[in-house]
Amino acid sequence: MSVVALRLRRFMVGRHVVLAVGGLVALLASLSIAVSVGAVSVPTGTVWGVLANKLSPSLFEPTWSKGREAIVWDIRFPRALLAILVGAGLAVVGASLQAVTRNQLADPHLLGISSGGAFGAIFALLHSGLFLGLLTVPLLAFAGALVATFIVLGVSRLTDAASADRLVLAGVAVSFIIMAGANGLIFLGEPHASHIVVFWMLGGLGLAQWDHLVYPLSILILCGAWLMSRTAELNAMTVGDETASTLGIPVARFRLLVFVVGAIITGVMVAFSGIIGFVGLMVPHIARMIVGGDYTRVLPASALIGAIFLLWADIAARTIMAPEDMPIGIVTGLIGGVFFVWLLGRR
Repeated sequence: MSVVALRLRRFMVGRHVVLAVGGLVALLASLSIAVSVGAVSVPTGTVWGVLANKLSPSLFEPTWSKGREAIVWDIRFPRALLAILVGAGLAVVGASLQAVTRNQLADPHLLGISSGGAFGAIFALLHSGLFLGLLTVPLLAFAGALVATFIVLGVSRLTDAASADRLVLAGVAVSFIIMAGANGLIFLGEPHASHIVVFWMLGGLGLAQWDHLVYPLSILILCGAWLMSRTAELNAMTVGDETASTLGIPVARFRLLVFVVGAIITGVMVAFSGIIGFVGLMVPHIARMIVGGDYTRVLPASALIGAIFLLWADIAARTIMAPEDMPIGIVTGLIGGVFFVWLLGRR
């Protein structure tokens, strides 16, 4: 290796280390602000004091009221952590789908996953009742997302639609059918309960609880680790199916596996946050602008940027119409629509 190449490599490694450290600092700062702001402002020192006191109760004497401690620990911290998990999960899935479909406009809602989640949640809220307690809605939403994914895979096999473009078309078709069924459930449901369904379909993090965070966290770690172990295949898929095949990658099988893993992640995230659009579309493009096209860096960068983005979207949703809590899907939809137009302008 020449001296110039060695220096260039060291520069690139140093640059990526600086970007990673800067991203983590930005994430912690965003988390601190997200917990601090709201209808009741809480000083940053109090936020981290409450956290330190919860982790080590004998460390020092609390100087804040029980009410502020409840706001910070029971409401805002779980909500902020859920925003981090959902943002990271949707961004990672979006990046993976854009690789295996070679479609720069692909996102986690491509295959009707969100529509299936919406169907399950609407059924739980309007027709089945909370027969499993507070977990009824997220569990049925997750089940609906998985069923929708398997329907798409079944349709693709039935119509021999193994290629990326035909899989996308199958997902769009199934999504329309499932959303028609979901709208039918709303029409047949109790009118007074419909506003709850509308809020859930627009996305929101207000139902976050400590006990529930273990589910999205576990799925994100397990499925994210699997995707990270397949970055070489994802890089090859971005070049084209023929190139990937010559490298020994079973293209159709690998694409379906990524779709199923993406469905699992998206289904869990949608189950706890409702439908939040455009995160998986925007964030991977931003990540590639910063770190390049190598998926060894694109996936973690997408997770980090997605977490930060959704934290700030939630901050905006809680402050724009304070003390009212705007659905976060409105904020991401507005930003995502503008980004979509800009992306089309760049061709």
